[in-house]
Amino acid sequence: MTPAKTLPRNRTAMRRAAVIGSLCALVAAWLLLVNVRGELAEERAFRAAVSCDSGDDCLRTTAARVDRTERVEGKKTASYFLYVTEADGTSSSPRLWGDAPEPPTAWAGTRVEVTYWRGQIRYVDFDSDTGVDTGSDTGSGSGRHYTTADPRGDHKPFAAFGLALGSFSLGFLWIWYWWARHSQVSAKAAPWQLGVPLVGSLFLTMFGAGAPLVTDEFGAALQLFALGALVTLVASLSAAVILARRQGGDDTITMTPTPPTEDHVFAARIVGEVPYATLGPSFLVAGPTSLASSPDHTGATFRRPIPTTLTAVRVRPPYWRDPDHLDYGSKAVVLECEDGGVPVLVVADKKNMPWLLATLQRTP
Repeated sequence: MTPAKTLPRNRTAMRRAAVIGSLCALVAAWLLLVNVRGELAEERAFRAAVSCDSGDDCLRTTAARVDRTERVEGKKTASYFLYVTEADGTSSSPRLWGDAPEPPTAWAGTRVEVTYWRGQIRYVDFDSDTGVDTGSDTGSGSGRHYTTADPRGDHKPFAAFGLALGSFSLGFLWIWYWWARHSQVSAKAAPWQLGVPLVGSLFLTMFGAGAPLVTDEFGAALQLFALGALVTLVASLSAAVILARRQGGDDTITMTPTPPTEDHVFAARIVGEVPYATLGPSFLVAGPTSLASSPDHTGATFRRPIPTTLTAVRVRPPYWRDPDHLDYGSKAVVLECEDGGVPVLVVADKKNMPWLLATLQRTP
């Protein structure tokens, strides 16, 4: 038994899922195809650069003297400015990662070499004979310390956001695809049909965000992400198969009617082409001899009797094609009824359904 029409809320949610998923996918594509690609090209050019005496696309090294240092305040990652004066009198202040020495003039007079590439200082070489502990990230005797302008690894934030957003978009796009296609052929609105893919997309999002940050090369990040995607896919498919098998067969819910000895008021809704169908929040009052609807949560006012011609057929789970099924709640079940050949659905919490069944079985 299928209701004559479906309310528009499901279609609205479907459109929202499509819009959000598409926007996330477009932003992810831009980050990966434009930003990451540009940063990788910059990194390759830097690694391929050779030393020279002048020019922007080569590595130009000049001698300099340290004047002082200045710690960068308010940053989670420690860094500091290294104020230097070059041999020709040019002053510059490259920003380096790490902790600045105390006091700020601890390295004053220290001789260093600064290396430019494309107009910026990319790294500073401390003379190993000075005995200065620079906290070098290379571990070499040269004491080379790269500045924050080092282009190596600049693709990582863009890659992390791109892979994460792309993975996140899959969850919304699946919601749209399911409502547009499979919800028409898969009657039972089981939570796993959306829940399993959504959980899978969230795990994949974490893989996407973490892979570029724990690898040095973008290719290695893609390989790690692909491995995570394979694991997620296998786990999701396994869970879906197991849950689908449990769902198979007759979906009628066996329920024993419980005759009420007094009036019981509970949230419910009546859906169908009948004059007593409820709109918006409503309540049913199931009593020993009568059934009525009321907008009052106490059931004391504005009671509207439900005719005795309403006949129960069976209790079942919510279906995707049910009108406005998104508002039914996680514990709701549907009582299929008919009234003079007109299909009617009564939606209520599973724990309240035995009272409703008993009341509908009353003698007219």
